[in-house]
Amino acid sequence: MKHAVVLQHIAFEDLGTLQPLLLAQGWQLHVLQAGIDALDAAEATDLLVVLGGPVSVNDGLLYPFLADSIALLQRRLHLQRPTLGICLGAQLMARALGAEVAPSGGKEIGFAPLLLTDEGQRSPLLALQGIPVLHWHGEAFELPDGAHRLASTPACRHQAFSIGKHALALQCHPELDARQFERWLIGHTLELAQAGIDPNDLRAQARRYGAPLAAAATAMFNHWLQELPENAR
Repeated sequence: MKHAVVLQHIAFEDLGTLQPLLLAQGWQLHVLQAGIDALDAAEATDLLVVLGGPVSVNDGLLYPFLADSIALLQRRLHLQRPTLGICLGAQLMARALGAEVAPSGGKEIGFAPLLLTDEGQRSPLLALQGIPVLHWHGEAFELPDGAHRLASTPACRHQAFSIGKHALALQCHPELDARQFERWLIGHTLELAQAGIDPNDLRAQARRYGAPLAAAATAMFNHWLQELPENAR
């Protein structure tokens, strides 16, 4: 049986539409809570998925668990073990690979399509072309050495990168299950108020784009999983 460890930072930012796909493909899922659970199970697992959250990669003095997560990712990426990072998870991957993560100069919150690079057009992200995906971040990563930049948006030059077939980092949230989006709006109520964003606008976007995003993201993740090294499939 294939084993996947999921590192979760906040309850409502979960696997979303990626979970039923993994279960259908026979993956056994083990969810770890960042800052609470030991990371031993993540060392040699067939697949590690690091999810999003409101903590900054640069807050290591305030949240010491971040150093352990980065060290774990350094070891896995060095050994070319299959690893997927989403939002904060992507930023942690970038930092583990020596790249800077810094405030991007403003919040990017809402649904918008990705602009795929030539590499992105040849990657699993092609399934997302023209599909508005959820963006929710105020920091961004630089491109690590040896990584392939796959996508951007006008507000964020580095939206996704890959390394070989084993590592994929996504600044955006293609995994969003729009049926659970109200949990995001409740959980991030203070951030939305500070950014001057009306939750009703985001609700309307989720109703409009949720179904096509779910279909496109499932195709994208399925493509990526099928291309993992043989010993992880």
